[in-house]
Amino acid sequence: MPGRILSASLAGAAVGILGGLIGLGGAEFRLPILIGLFGFVALHAVILNKAMSLIVVTSALFFRMGTVPAHEIAANWPSIVNLLAGSLVGAWLGAGWATKLSNRRLYQVISIMLLAIAVVLVFAHGVHSDGALLHGPAQVVAGLVAGFVIGVVAAVMGVAGGELLIPTLILLFGADIKLAGSLSVAISLPTMVVGFIRFSRDIAFEVLHHNRRFVLAMAVGSVVGAAVGGQLLGVVPDGVLLPALAAILVISAVKVWRHK
Repeated sequence: MPGRILSASLAGAAVGILGGLIGLGGAEFRLPILIGLFGFVALHAVILNKAMSLIVVTSALFFRMGTVPAHEIAANWPSIVNLLAGSLVGAWLGAGWATKLSNRRLYQVISIMLLAIAVVLVFAHGVHSDGALLHGPAQVVAGLVAGFVIGVVAAVMGVAGGELLIPTLILLFGADIKLAGSLSVAISLPTMVVGFIRFSRDIAFEVLHHNRRFVLAMAVGSVVGAAVGGQLLGVVPDGVLLPALAAILVISAVKVWRHK
């Protein structure tokens, strides 16, 4: 058991560093590790990943307060509410769907989502916008749809969804990259809580109780790793880093698809 806890801490730190290098929590990298390295079945891995993501994102919210003040986040409440209206519904339904899928089917869904995130990472990370892509009712509808999709992905994979939220906030609402990062955290937290509540209705949720020390160790490792990765932000050129991280996700997707 001590060896497993130490392994969880080290794996969490590695995941945190990878996520911190691109300003994210790294839950996308953590999920394949829970399945492939630690042997958790799909739904258990998703629930554990969700619990750790909540801890990591909550810590990120406090860390970011010094960068983007709360009043600036609150001033963008229309964007937050718009995306939340879709993501909360998506998180509830997505968590419900995940509990009904067989392990084999859930592995396949997770693999497809990992591939999609790899594509987003390469083509949407670091996007810039001179203004909102849409305005008025069209923006509201697009925000609802985008929020719903992000909520489903966040619930099914147990992630915060920042890799999808940040490009959406920049392109759809015209937020700058620093503000988008903080807004994504404000949207991710309630979205994850809703998914977490929905998962708590399933018997598989008991996996948290049996693995509470493992979860805490890996989450703490992820927080520390994310802080270290954040300090290294910009050290590795995006032209090298993003394709490398995308390749890791693609390899992980293939392994999860083949997982028995």
